[in-house]
Amino acid sequence: MIMKKQLFFCFIQACLITFSIQPCISQVWVSDLGNGNYKNPVLFADYSDPDVCRAGNDYYMTASSFNCIPGLPVLHSKDLVNWTIIGAALPKLTPEDAFSRPQHGNGVWAPAIRYHNKEFYIYYGDPDQGIFMTKTKNPAGEWETPILVKAGTGLIDPCPFWDDKNQAYLVHGFAGSRAGIKSLLAINRLSPDGKETVGSGKIVYDGHGVDETIEGPKLYKRNGYYYIFAPAGGVATGWQVVLRSKNIFGPYERRIVMAQGNTPVNGPHQGAWVDTKTGEDWFIHFQDREAFGRVVHLQPMLWKNDWPVIGEDPDGDGCGQPVLTFRKPGVKQVYPVVTPAESDEFSSARLGLQWQWHANPMDWWSVPDPAKGVLSLYSVPTDYNRNLWGSPNLLLQKFPADSFVVTAKITFIPSPNIKGERTGLVVMGLDYASLQLENTDYGIVLSQNECLKAGENGIEKMNVAVRLEDNTVYLRVKVQADASCTFGFSRDGENFTPLGNVFTARPGKWIGAKVGLFCNRPVRNNDGGRVEVDWFRIQPDF
Repeated sequence: MIMKKQLFFCFIQACLITFSIQPCISQVWVSDLGNGNYKNPVLFADYSDPDVCRAGNDYYMTASSFNCIPGLPVLHSKDLVNWTIIGAALPKLTPEDAFSRPQHGNGVWAPAIRYHNKEFYIYYGDPDQGIFMTKTKNPAGEWETPILVKAGTGLIDPCPFWDDKNQAYLVHGFAGSRAGIKSLLAINRLSPDGKETVGSGKIVYDGHGVDETIEGPKLYKRNGYYYIFAPAGGVATGWQVVLRSKNIFGPYERRIVMAQGNTPVNGPHQGAWVDTKTGEDWFIHFQDREAFGRVVHLQPMLWKNDWPVIGEDPDGDGCGQPVLTFRKPGVKQVYPVVTPAESDEFSSARLGLQWQWHANPMDWWSVPDPAKGVLSLYSVPTDYNRNLWGSPNLLLQKFPADSFVVTAKITFIPSPNIKGERTGLVVMGLDYASLQLENTDYGIVLSQNECLKAGENGIEKMNVAVRLEDNTVYLRVKVQADASCTFGFSRDGENFTPLGNVFTARPGKWIGAKVGLFCNRPVRNNDGGRVEVDWFRIQPDF
């Protein structure tokens, strides 16, 4: 067991909980080029709708998490390039019973994080309930139970702002699928404590015609102007709009300040303006990369005539375009290269924060055994008849790069009395594919399966199967830049045999494809089997 930990130096799971332990360095994507420059994306992972705030010399990010739990990931950086996961603000979604089943694409939409009066606030929209707020003094610790700030169907993408004399405001957008209207932005007064809106809101911008689907607004103030940063034109094809006014309720002037230009960065979509203590301005935003998710970019930002210009502006027209490489932010110090945790040796008593369930979990679904160095996933009774789309106990993490290899060593310990109990490695999205071990009348059978249109009741089919003599096996999937996935297995961890068809990953509902593990059984009896996961490693393409 000690040798196993030494062989794979990258993973130190406790780095997710505290800053004092040396964090990880990804083997598949590092933005920091080590020469004073960085490359985009700074996070090649699905941190959709990122927002960032600064507290002193530290930067904190959160992002949409939709139905995935824990929700509202919290990341930390000292230089806006090197990020680690330090926590999650939302341990469960409410109503808990409703979210005990996968609610694909629902839940947490487009949060905003702010530091005010020595406290951290996160506001987020649930498109079916309204706008919520949670806060804490320690962003790596526990966050307060969310408060419903403004009830209403279709209220999304909230952002608070505290003005002079502690007057607070809230800007938000509308989800057309729920509200029956979109392309509008509204501002409400907030109580000074940020817990509730006061009076009625006012529509301050109508994007119909010029800025269709304007959304994701962020509210700021500079040099006497109120600014609303908001993307328009759609996730994959849009542009960045900035509105400004001397009065917070308008009227607002409009300008496009960043578009794709002559770059491969489509979108570019919503994000956050953040400054440094050295006086620099930067903009964090995402780019939709389909199966690889909504990856995070960092752009330099300058002010000209009280308008921001984001990225580089080769023709000087005031509308920038994204940079692919650039110098790192000037923060007066060079900080170590770090990245969010990916691989897992399961040597901690807590589940690593790179992992998320597809619904609110039960405590017994996963049990770490740090002394043994394994994670036990106990089989969960499932009601699905066709596929894994409705399984809540999918333990998944984000794709971490545009090409990588996942290998997991597992030992399947099924209940001898339950035929059809199964476990395995899955690439999950609107379509999915998996390597599955199943307890059958013929012993343990390993199969490569796939399901197209899983959310539309697509039927899972088995492509190929082999019988295993041993219940310990190494499962592998190789993901390439075209999102093609090739599966294989090994009995000794060295010699791998390809198994099944090449599968093309697809995104999920508003999220990128994810990769991870599951353990299910088809009956609701009083006990079942389990799988012991020895390790889960993400490495470069071989």
